[in-house]
Amino acid sequence: MNKIIPLLLITMPITAEQSYSPYVDRDYPENVYWGDTHLHTYLSGDAYSMGTSITPDQAYRFARGETIRATGGDEVRMRRPLDFMMVADHAENLGALPALMAGDRRLLDSEHGRRFAKMLAERPTLQSALRAKTLAEYNDLSGALMQTKASHSGDYGIDETFKREVWREVVAAAERHNDPGNFTTFAGYEYSSNPPMLHRNVLYAGGPSATLKTLPFSKFDSADPEDLWAYLHEYRQTTGSDVMSIPHNSNLSRGNMFKTVTYEGKAITPDYAHIRSSIEPLVEVTQIKGDSETHPLISTKDEFADHETWGKFESTKTTKKKDSSKKSPDPTTLARASYVRSALQTGLDIEANVGVNPYKFGMIGATDAHTGLATVDEDNFWGKMGGNEPSPYRAVTLTTFSASGYAAVWTTENTREAIFAAMKRREVYATTGPRMTLRFFAGWDYKESDAQRPDIAETGYKLGVPMGGDLIQNKKTRVPTFLIRATKEPDGANLDRVQIVKGWRNKKGKLLEKVYNVAWSVNGKSGHRKIDADGNLPVVGSTVNLEDASYQNTIGSPELSVVWTDPDFNKREAAVYYVRILQIPTPRWTTYDAKAYGLKEIQQNPLAVIQERAYSSPIWYTPQ
Repeated sequence: MNKIIPLLLITMPITAEQSYSPYVDRDYPENVYWGDTHLHTYLSGDAYSMGTSITPDQAYRFARGETIRATGGDEVRMRRPLDFMMVADHAENLGALPALMAGDRRLLDSEHGRRFAKMLAERPTLQSALRAKTLAEYNDLSGALMQTKASHSGDYGIDETFKREVWREVVAAAERHNDPGNFTTFAGYEYSSNPPMLHRNVLYAGGPSATLKTLPFSKFDSADPEDLWAYLHEYRQTTGSDVMSIPHNSNLSRGNMFKTVTYEGKAITPDYAHIRSSIEPLVEVTQIKGDSETHPLISTKDEFADHETWGKFESTKTTKKKDSSKKSPDPTTLARASYVRSALQTGLDIEANVGVNPYKFGMIGATDAHTGLATVDEDNFWGKMGGNEPSPYRAVTLTTFSASGYAAVWTTENTREAIFAAMKRREVYATTGPRMTLRFFAGWDYKESDAQRPDIAETGYKLGVPMGGDLIQNKKTRVPTFLIRATKEPDGANLDRVQIVKGWRNKKGKLLEKVYNVAWSVNGKSGHRKIDADGNLPVVGSTVNLEDASYQNTIGSPELSVVWTDPDFNKREAAVYYVRILQIPTPRWTTYDAKAYGLKEIQQNPLAVIQERAYSSPIWYTPQ
């Protein structure tokens, strides 16, 4: 680990799980590791064309805790280093633009090469945009940078030799920074099928002996994700090494990420469901382009459903095509096929019909930052593209971007093998940035007193299964019990509540969902909080001071533990459960910007405050 870590640990409050002597010979995961599997550098055409100059080496150094110079000119350093990372640059024209501007004749000799090289050479610098004297000047300069993004999709006549040269350097960069036990790196890339947004991050388990036997698969090879899965399956077969594909931005997929048919509109078969669940054991539920957990159209009774919401779904209306009787897809239908919560329910339905669940996935967060800087703290946010690096103008022009998110992995050690194995078994969770600790188990025999044990993990693994697992029905099947502990980030905000989100398929085949408040801080802004007979809980209130961009931990709780029993369980109905943790309200990054730059108005759309959150991977119950 970076030398800064022991210094940070000294200042951390001792939690219940740290206040006792550890047992000997434990064979279950005791450590949670934090990382990002979706970061772009100058090798991505859209990042480079819009000003980013950070290399993969610099990105890894920054994630490890070193000080580097951002593209905009400022020296930057992470408050707390990450434990693992994958640079996931776009497979499409990977590394082409830096090579073009370095004078590579193979690219310059193409028509697009000559045209875009001239455009890129004439673009303004990112520093000039960030240091503009007026908003109008900033808009002009950043607009000029935006226009050069077209170079990302140019046809440069790239051959296999060039692709192998770039991929070899991508793999080499990951190897240079892989430090087992301290900092783990993965070689990989982003597959960007458009439109609609069906992007995936491809993450390889192995090192150069395996990864150099393949090349990145891009939308230029095929826009059909099923072809990507086939390509990765062949890689597994020929190398004996593993790989996974992680879908992201499902909130912007316009109802295409989690459909009830294939990409080509065919019926889902057991083979399709099997390969999808095998290749894609995880999804990215939160990132800079918003949250993909759920949408207010889907979860109408969920008061916290409208979180960092992107993707507007228009009302159903008659189209103006030749067949005027046809209507555009129903907005709720589009939303259900775009968000993770409803996809988990759809998976239960597909499994009931074909025998395999294609949407049996765990949940992680990632950044999708195109700055090379994997930091998403609200008070230290460095934006999506280079033009979103800190400036007096982004809080009035780029407010929709979210400071999110990270992946948390429960595993035995900080190595590729251990982290990849945890991802495969889905023992992972997502946060919107804060490093909250979350344990989640399901079993049949947990007692209320188990929630107060110093180490709930020992009991959790002994009597049940962790997040990502399957709760198996047996002859003694009663009502499942769930063991949960959530602990706040050591120097972060207190917790508001812990919720369990349940989705199930009833005996009539109807898909349902319900959100249960299962643990909460009794200390709210208006005093003692109590849940009512209908399960509703008063809001925790807010201590945020907008002018100071500050909050106080005088409400909420630093830790919440509970054993919960499902009051609506039916042993004949398939169900899926996951945990959602909510923090107390804190200032959004736009509010921190307003203070830092002395802005007269604080943006309220999105809201100036935010309730950060975490999402566990699910646990499934399937009737036998």
